[in-house]
Amino acid sequence: MIWTPHATVAVIVEQGGRYLLVKEMSQGKVVYNQPAGHIEEDESIFDAATREALEESGWSITLKSVIGLYTYKAPSNGITYYRICFEAQAVEKVTNTLDPDIISAHWLTYGEITAIEEQLRSPLVKTCIDDFRNNQRYPLSLISESPDNG
Repeated sequence: MIWTPHATVAVIVEQGGRYLLVKEMSQGKVVYNQPAGHIEEDESIFDAATREALEESGWSITLKSVIGLYTYKAPSNGITYYRICFEAQAVEKVTNTLDPDIISAHWLTYGEITAIEEQLRSPLVKTCIDDFRNNQRYPLSLISESPDNG
Protein backbone atom coordinates (compact mmCIF):
# COMPACT_ATOMS: atom_id res chain seq x y z
CA MET A 1 0.00 0.00 0.00
CA ILE A 2 1.31 3.45 -0.91
CA TRP A 3 1.12 6.07 1.81
CA THR A 4 -0.94 9.00 0.58
CA PRO A 5 -0.95 12.21 2.61
CA HIS A 6 -3.71 14.76 2.06
CA ALA A 7 -2.79 18.29 0.97
CA THR A 8 -5.11 20.90 2.47
CA VAL A 9 -5.42 24.66 2.81
CA ALA A 10 -6.99 26.85 5.48
CA VAL A 11 -7.50 30.59 5.86
CA ILE A 12 -7.39 32.80 8.93
CA VAL A 13 -9.68 35.78 8.34
CA GLU A 14 -9.72 38.29 11.19
CA GLN A 15 -11.93 41.35 11.17
CA GLY A 16 -12.53 43.65 14.12
CA GLY A 17 -11.12 41.15 16.61
CA ARG A 18 -13.29 38.30 15.31
CA TYR A 19 -12.24 35.24 13.34
CA LEU A 20 -14.20 33.62 10.52
CA LEU A 21 -15.02 30.02 11.41
CA VAL A 22 -17.41 27.54 9.90
CA LYS A 23 -19.68 25.18 11.80
CA GLU A 24 -19.71 21.87 9.97
CA MET A 25 -20.50 18.18 10.18
CA SER A 26 -17.50 15.86 10.39
CA GLN A 27 -17.88 12.15 11.06
CA GLY A 28 -21.34 12.69 12.53
CA LYS A 29 -20.27 15.50 14.89
CA VAL A 30 -20.79 19.25 14.76
CA VAL A 31 -17.36 20.92 14.78
CA TYR A 32 -15.78 24.31 14.06
CA ASN A 33 -12.98 24.93 11.59
CA GLN A 34 -11.42 27.67 9.56
CA PRO A 35 -12.63 27.71 5.98
CA ALA A 36 -10.45 24.84 4.79
CA GLY A 37 -10.30 21.86 2.49
CA HIS A 38 -8.38 19.75 0.04
CA ILE A 39 -6.39 21.03 -2.88
CA GLU A 40 -7.95 19.56 -6.02
CA GLU A 41 -6.03 18.05 -8.91
CA ASP A 42 -4.58 20.71 -11.25
CA GLU A 43 -5.61 23.49 -8.84
CA SER A 44 -3.10 25.98 -7.51
CA ILE A 45 -2.63 26.19 -3.76
CA PHE A 46 -3.74 29.84 -3.83
CA ASP A 47 -6.85 29.05 -5.88
CA ALA A 48 -7.73 26.22 -3.48
CA ALA A 49 -7.58 28.58 -0.48
CA THR A 50 -9.78 31.24 -2.09
CA ARG A 51 -12.22 28.62 -3.42
CA GLU A 52 -12.57 26.89 -0.04
CA ALA A 53 -13.18 30.21 1.71
CA LEU A 54 -15.95 31.08 -0.74
CA GLU A 55 -17.56 27.62 -0.76
CA GLU A 56 -17.50 27.20 3.01
CA SER A 57 -18.18 30.73 4.27
CA GLY A 58 -19.71 32.63 1.34
CA TRP A 59 -16.94 35.27 1.59
CA SER A 60 -14.57 36.27 -1.19
CA ILE A 61 -11.09 36.85 0.20
CA THR A 62 -7.67 38.16 -0.71
CA LEU A 63 -4.68 36.14 0.49
CA LYS A 64 -2.13 38.25 2.36
CA SER A 65 0.52 35.91 3.78
CA VAL A 66 1.37 32.35 4.74
CA ILE A 67 0.91 31.65 8.45
CA GLY A 68 2.56 28.25 8.39
CA LEU A 69 2.79 24.68 7.18
CA TYR A 70 1.36 22.04 9.52
CA THR A 71 1.21 18.26 9.77
CA TYR A 72 -1.58 16.43 11.56
CA LYS A 73 -2.32 12.71 11.75
CA ALA A 74 -6.01 12.36 12.56
CA PRO A 75 -6.60 9.74 15.24
CA SER A 76 -10.11 9.11 13.89
CA ASN A 77 -8.94 7.79 10.51
CA GLY A 78 -5.12 7.61 10.62
CA ILE A 79 -4.80 9.98 7.67
CA THR A 80 -1.92 12.45 7.64
CA TYR A 81 -2.93 15.95 6.57
CA TYR A 82 -0.52 18.64 5.40
CA ARG A 83 -2.11 22.04 5.95
CA ILE A 84 -0.96 25.29 4.41
CA CYS A 85 -2.55 28.07 6.41
CA PHE A 86 -2.96 31.58 5.02
CA GLU A 87 -3.82 34.97 6.43
CA ALA A 88 -6.60 36.45 4.33
CA GLN A 89 -8.65 39.61 4.20
CA ALA A 90 -12.41 39.45 3.78
CA VAL A 91 -13.46 41.32 0.63
CA GLU A 92 -17.21 40.83 0.52
CA LYS A 93 -20.00 38.43 1.38
CA VAL A 94 -20.88 36.92 -2.00
CA THR A 95 -23.32 34.11 -1.28
CA ASN A 96 -25.32 32.37 1.43
CA THR A 97 -25.12 29.03 -0.41
CA LEU A 98 -22.49 26.93 1.37
CA ASP A 99 -20.98 23.46 0.87
CA PRO A 100 -23.38 20.68 1.93
CA ASP A 101 -21.34 19.75 5.04
CA ILE A 102 -21.28 23.36 6.25
CA ILE A 103 -24.02 24.35 8.69
CA SER A 104 -23.14 28.05 9.00
CA ALA A 105 -20.35 30.62 9.09
CA HIS A 106 -19.57 32.63 12.24
CA TRP A 107 -17.35 35.52 13.32
CA LEU A 108 -16.03 34.57 16.77
CA THR A 109 -13.71 36.28 19.24
CA TYR A 110 -10.62 34.48 20.48
CA GLY A 111 -12.35 34.02 23.84
CA GLU A 112 -15.35 32.41 22.16
CA ILE A 113 -13.04 30.09 20.21
CA THR A 114 -11.18 29.11 23.37
CA ALA A 115 -14.53 28.36 25.05
CA ILE A 116 -15.43 25.85 22.30
CA GLU A 117 -11.94 24.37 21.98
CA GLU A 118 -13.25 20.83 22.48
CA GLN A 119 -15.54 21.37 19.45
CA LEU A 120 -12.73 22.39 17.10
CA ARG A 121 -12.27 19.98 14.20
CA SER A 122 -8.60 19.46 15.07
CA PRO A 123 -5.93 21.06 17.26
CA LEU A 124 -4.65 22.80 14.11
CA VAL A 125 -7.58 25.23 14.20
CA LYS A 126 -6.38 26.90 17.40
CA THR A 127 -2.69 26.40 16.59
CA CYS A 128 -3.10 28.37 13.35
CA ILE A 129 -5.00 31.14 15.14
CA ASP A 130 -2.35 31.28 17.88
CA ASP A 131 0.42 31.53 15.27
CA PHE A 132 -1.53 34.33 13.57
CA ARG A 133 -1.97 36.12 16.91
CA ASN A 134 1.80 35.77 17.51
CA ASN A 135 2.43 37.59 14.21
CA GLN A 136 3.90 34.57 12.45
CA ARG A 137 3.82 35.58 8.77
CA TYR A 138 5.68 34.53 5.64
CA PRO A 139 5.36 36.12 2.21
CA LEU A 140 3.10 34.43 -0.34
CA SER A 141 6.25 34.08 -2.48
CA LEU A 142 7.27 31.30 -0.06
CA ILE A 143 5.09 29.09 -2.28
CA SER A 144 6.33 28.56 -5.81
CA GLU A 145 4.01 26.77 -8.20
CA SER A 146 4.53 25.42 -11.70
CA PRO A 147 3.18 27.75 -14.41
CA ASP A 148 0.92 24.85 -15.47
CA ASN A 149 -0.89 24.97 -12.10
CA GLY A 150 -3.87 27.27 -11.71
